[in-house]
Amino acid sequence: MIKFLNKYKGFFIGPIIVLPLFYLLDRIGLIILPEDKTYEIVIYTLIWGLIIALPIHYYQYLKTKKKTVIRVISLIILFVVTLVIDSTMNFPDNPITFTLLMAFWLGIAYLLVPGFIKKYWKLIVFFYIPLLAYFLYLRLFSGDLEAYLIIKEDFPFILFFLPIPILFLVWIFEQWKWVQNLKAEKSKTELSLLKTQINPHFFFNTLNNLYALTVKNSDKAPEVILKLSDMMRYTIYEGEKETVKLQDEIDYLKNYIELHKIRYKKTVKIIFSHDIDTSIHIAPLLYIILLENAFKHGVETLAENAFIQIDLFEKDNYIYFQIENNFDPNEKAETNGIGLENLKKRLSLIYGKEHELITETKNNCHKTTLKISTHA
Repeated sequence: MIKFLNKYKGFFIGPIIVLPLFYLLDRIGLIILPEDKTYEIVIYTLIWGLIIALPIHYYQYLKTKKKTVIRVISLIILFVVTLVIDSTMNFPDNPITFTLLMAFWLGIAYLLVPGFIKKYWKLIVFFYIPLLAYFLYLRLFSGDLEAYLIIKEDFPFILFFLPIPILFLVWIFEQWKWVQNLKAEKSKTELSLLKTQINPHFFFNTLNNLYALTVKNSDKAPEVILKLSDMMRYTIYEGEKETVKLQDEIDYLKNYIELHKIRYKKTVKIIFSHDIDTSIHIAPLLYIILLENAFKHGVETLAENAFIQIDLFEKDNYIYFQIENNFDPNEKAETNGIGLENLKKRLSLIYGKEHELITETKNNCHKTTLKISTHA
């Protein structure tokens, strides 16, 4: 209990300070306490007690924020001075009071968002100096008080406090745009990095096979060189684009399949059907990861009867890419490496919720379906 009281002593000290202070101010006439409404005095005491208790409770923290504390105290002093001047001078719409209130208002804005004031201080001066000058002219040089009050009806004081909120909204919008641009740049950078991580394993293997073909003076060597050249060009140049025609992706996959057929001495059944508008645009180098996995974890694990079935079609405003392959269940399963994880990250960054990647394994066959919205 003593530990609790010591920890939260500020919340007990606050009301103890406030209550006698209220009665002292009431006695000297600076405030008037309601004699027949004790509950109001209790509420006021609790509210102001809490206000005083907070800096006491967070004293150690506030010691590390001396500049902020000094600014807050300065604003409180400025506000109190403004109230004293306004109450003692008995001058309606006192220009001194009004000027001090404007200074207080700007001080609050600077305390809360200093970056905003530092950025827009020229515009703030541009708005407020003419407004203040016009007010001083109306109040001091436009005639008597009645004439001023008539003019005041057509020129409400609320106009003096509008520029900062309006500029603040503009500033918030700019901060929001900056954050959005930052996110976009981050996504582009991450996408670029993911593209550079496309598995080079296939190219190395193909080059090794090409070397073997050239040693044997095989007639297939020129065909392999041409197809490999096309694939490397596509990977380097087209892969940097945001979107490519679906026909280009299809040609890329066909080259990949043909090169693999040249590599293998065994018979592999590969069916690639595509009943779709090939002028549709899509992000490049998405399907190759799934095809690589089908060869690596399917065809290469089987001595015979290996197959890959690929279907590319459009249905219900979605582009479907389905790939199915068989595999040897006795072969030790290898991890998919960075390829599939890269694909998932790229799909998430590019298409968000406008895509779906579904995998299923049944009867020694693995099937993957990638759906991408045509409106994405």
